[in-house]
Amino acid sequence: MSKSKVAIIRTSAATVLTDYHRVMNLAGYQDVVAKDADTGLKINISWHFFYPGSSTTPWQLEGVIRAMEKDGYDPKLIHGCHNRTVVIDAHLGERENKQINVLQAHGLRNVHLYEGEEWINVRDAVGDLTKDFLTLNEVFPKGFSIPKRFIGENIIHLPTIKTHIFTTTTGAMKNAFGGLLNEHRHWTHPTIHETLVDLLMIQKKIHRGVFAVMDGTFVGDGPGPRCMIPHVKNILLASDDQVAIDAVAGKLMGMDPLKDLKFVRLAHERGLGCGDVREIEIVGDVEAFEENWHFDGPFKNMTFASKNQHRIYWGPLKKPLEWSLKTWLAPWSYVASVAYHDAFWYPMYAKKQMQEVLSSEWGRLFANWEHVQPDAQGRGYPNVGEPSEDLTRKLTLQFREAMRLIGMAVAESPELKTRQRRQAGAQH
Repeated sequence: MSKSKVAIIRTSAATVLTDYHRVMNLAGYQDVVAKDADTGLKINISWHFFYPGSSTTPWQLEGVIRAMEKDGYDPKLIHGCHNRTVVIDAHLGERENKQINVLQAHGLRNVHLYEGEEWINVRDAVGDLTKDFLTLNEVFPKGFSIPKRFIGENIIHLPTIKTHIFTTTTGAMKNAFGGLLNEHRHWTHPTIHETLVDLLMIQKKIHRGVFAVMDGTFVGDGPGPRCMIPHVKNILLASDDQVAIDAVAGKLMGMDPLKDLKFVRLAHERGLGCGDVREIEIVGDVEAFEENWHFDGPFKNMTFASKNQHRIYWGPLKKPLEWSLKTWLAPWSYVASVAYHDAFWYPMYAKKQMQEVLSSEWGRLFANWEHVQPDAQGRGYPNVGEPSEDLTRKLTLQFREAMRLIGMAVAESPELKTRQRRQAGAQH
């Protein structure tokens, strides 16, 4: 068995496009991502509003697409890929994070998995592999659905380097969570680490190739994936080993992956990848691997919302409240999450938290994305323009949007949708 490899590259706005091409090829993506199969670029939207470090950056998406086109991949076989949650509006997110701009500029398809796509039962897709699941058989005794289009496709995950209140860090393995599970995926939160291992097993079974390209231009520390403190680190990672790339990202954040990241340890123990950074081959700007960012992590300064989420899934509120999340009462939790994050935390705290990094070259590049152009050689963006104060919404506009999102959380809840389907069936 060949040694797991993770490529690490230092980058800047002036060279970011060639740096993405370099990091992907150093990690050997052309050996994994077949050119004759459809390839989904699994875009990460951890918040529909722009927040540095939270979601796939436009230059990350641009760099990956340009690299693939340069290396002979047919654009007709590449598409953007989005999941949906009841608390995140993917259509708003792809606009606010300027991802849709990139896909449209390259004329690529843009697939929203919950809109018109066929889903099939996982048992029909992976057969006896379900016998090896650590937790999903118990969470979903009748099975669950996965997108049929994923079978035989390549998948390239596009996460960022950040912490997470449920999984400590989130990256390549967690990026499959939204796309591979049905709308009741919050049922898996009490066993989230085991769930990520099960999902990695599924990916290895159904996908033609699995690869990850992780952006660390902006990174996030604290109660992620939303209410973080963003930092600029100018790092790119790539690997075909989802366990290894998450382990390296965790190590950079100052963690011991096998000790601090349960999902990495479980996957490592089952031979699904390498979580021991001492055994991973590091290529590229190898000295960058020795950095330690000394992150506080997600649990030191938790928000009101994250504290109560922990109390519900693992603490004293588990017995009195967790049961409700599997009934028609569940929308209360969606409303609470949107009300706290979108109507309170973002308008009150986001601008202050962002301020320091918005004046960085990446903040300016994002602010001026619609107007900046790469240099003649296509290496990157030597002129990123001036800082902008318009990256956070005015309070009145933010509150209005939050009210719409609260309504969406109820209207799009799987519990309400299920009741509507049952009522429609009874009428016929």
